[in-house]
Amino acid sequence: MSRHRNVRGYNYDEDFDDDDMYGQSVDDDYCCISPATANQFIYSRQERQAPKEEPLEEEGYEDEDVPISPTVNHNLDPLDQAKLYSCLDHMRTVLGDAVSDSVLSQAAIRCGFDPQRALDAVLSEDTKTALVAKTTSEETASVLRVSQEKAPLPQRTKQAAVAEKAKNRDVTHNKLDSEVVPKVARMTVSGKKQTMGFDVPSTGENGVVSASVRRGGSPENATVTPASEATSKRPETPSKGSNGDEPTTVPTPGRSGKAKQTINIKAELEKRQGGKPLLNLVVIGHVDAGKSTLMGHLLYLLGNVNKRTMHKYEQESKKAGKASFAYAWVLDETGEERDRGVTMDVGMTKFETNSKVVTLMDAPGHRDFIPNMITGAAQADVAVLVVDASRGEFEAGFEAGGQTREHALLVRSLGVTQLAVAVNKMDQVNWQQERFQEIISKLGHFLKQAGFKESDVFYIPTSGLSGENLITRSSVAQLTSWYTGPSLLEQIDAFKAPQRSVDKPFRLCVSDVFKDQGSGFCVTGKIEAGYIQTGDRILAMPPNETCTVKGITLHDEALDWAAAGDHVSLTVTGMDIIKINVGCVFCDPKEPIRVCTRFRARILLFNIEVPITQGFPVLLHYQTVSEPATIRKLISVLHKSSGEVLKKKPKCLGKGMNAIVEIQTQRPVSLELYKDYKELGRFMLRYVGSTIAAGVVTEIKE
Repeated sequence: MSRHRNVRGYNYDEDFDDDDMYGQSVDDDYCCISPATANQFIYSRQERQAPKEEPLEEEGYEDEDVPISPTVNHNLDPLDQAKLYSCLDHMRTVLGDAVSDSVLSQAAIRCGFDPQRALDAVLSEDTKTALVAKTTSEETASVLRVSQEKAPLPQRTKQAAVAEKAKNRDVTHNKLDSEVVPKVARMTVSGKKQTMGFDVPSTGENGVVSASVRRGGSPENATVTPASEATSKRPETPSKGSNGDEPTTVPTPGRSGKAKQTINIKAELEKRQGGKPLLNLVVIGHVDAGKSTLMGHLLYLLGNVNKRTMHKYEQESKKAGKASFAYAWVLDETGEERDRGVTMDVGMTKFETNSKVVTLMDAPGHRDFIPNMITGAAQADVAVLVVDASRGEFEAGFEAGGQTREHALLVRSLGVTQLAVAVNKMDQVNWQQERFQEIISKLGHFLKQAGFKESDVFYIPTSGLSGENLITRSSVAQLTSWYTGPSLLEQIDAFKAPQRSVDKPFRLCVSDVFKDQGSGFCVTGKIEAGYIQTGDRILAMPPNETCTVKGITLHDEALDWAAAGDHVSLTVTGMDIIKINVGCVFCDPKEPIRVCTRFRARILLFNIEVPITQGFPVLLHYQTVSEPATIRKLISVLHKSSGEVLKKKPKCLGKGMNAIVEIQTQRPVSLELYKDYKELGRFMLRYVGSTIAAGVVTEIKE
């Protein structure tokens, strides 16, 4: 039992102090608490009563007391004092707690304890009178203190006791006064007794109390207190020295900033990017098409990777026997990715063009890592599809089982409409125009079927290893003889930036969670809608936990705010890291995202080998979530273009069909309707390693 004892706080001397083993119970032997601990936690009646029997010698400290509140004039004789109390009671019944005791007692004394006259005086009193009252009350207090010091000791203690009682009553009323205005403002604006979303009113220079309203409330409803009333209350607010209630009248700096920026968030966004819109770009394609090499070389030519680092990569890759992988190592940073020579996770970086700020996501091409590729594609606005021009390689990627088709279908289903096709490794076929045209004709037909408009698809011949036609137009005679179009960087620059949902409530899908130095932990993800500032309270769903944003980082740069479209890292506190998983959604607490396990959706089936029936198991890919699910009901088959119902309650669904189904997930997921949030209403269904359908959420059940 010794290891359970409070060994550190144990006083070993006690064992030898008394030998009276019969004077204690057996249980006492295991208590092992020191006298200090006992004094702190064990109740003792003698000690409890000790403060009452304090000696009266501590006269020196009374001078330093806080000035006694002038509620009652203690120089009055008992008869006048009784009249004063009676008069105060009359006035309280009429005025309630709107005016403090000090003002009422001053008025009562001035009016000779006549309740009616005193009431008239209080109600007609203007700002100057209130201020004068304050100064006179302070003088009265000082006179009272002087008279107390001159008084004999027993009388003084009696007076001090009465004054202390009066002071306590005055302070409580003052607290009420200072809180009265915020409560009115809160209830009037939000309809609930909660401060969320509103600033505590601050008294302005002219005495008007203004409640600044945050997003979601209408400023018209905010009640503004008249100037005279606000100023008459100001003198009675307790001073900072007397008690710490001052923050109730001072707004927190973070919130006032929020209200200020709500108005011009779009202007701030333009200012921050120097007029350059943000573009999220995902690079997709079959495995070994040269995606990482192409983008690594592009970054090197742009100056995002310095020569020293590049030289190091070249030396290391030569040692590993993979000299051609040097540029790929710019984006493939982990040891395993470099050893295996394939991208496994989405690599993310940033670069700038003449008119855009581009967030680059390098997606894996291997079919084993398609869930990671879906995560990257779900966060993208535009895509670069890389295909291998060398003989046999393009066909391998494009035919059944290749990832070129599947990747193109996935990005189109996830809302990407603009696509640049980089026909890579053209130097291996000597920049032949015939090969380029052959690839264009095959791909163009398929992409049109997948739903891309011909005007939104652009084809660029490139070479990732030699760097031809990447950031400047090529000077190779074999290419310039037949190709006069833009380089890859010029094409990326020419993409149209999408509209951001800055005005909608805040939504952020978590793509990674990690513990950082200091308090709290970090989550990374793309802000799908709305905007956020440091100090905001946000709600995590499905865990339904709130936390506070302590810091915002965008591309390793600390910011005070971030808006829709940004890939940010948030440092949050006030919540356990265990409760947050990849796939959680952070949202606005006032307008949370809905959580459900059953929902209805409209799906489009791809080339599937097995028909879909009721109870069919699938893997639901939604934003960064990968969740096992079941198709519970087949509700109807729809016409592809018009959307009219062709058949109700079908027995099974075949390839190419458009249908409405009900899906049930094993665990709750956070979803939005497609009509409300296009970005958050899309999902993919996969079965045994292949994508079988894409869909949009039409109805959330529970």
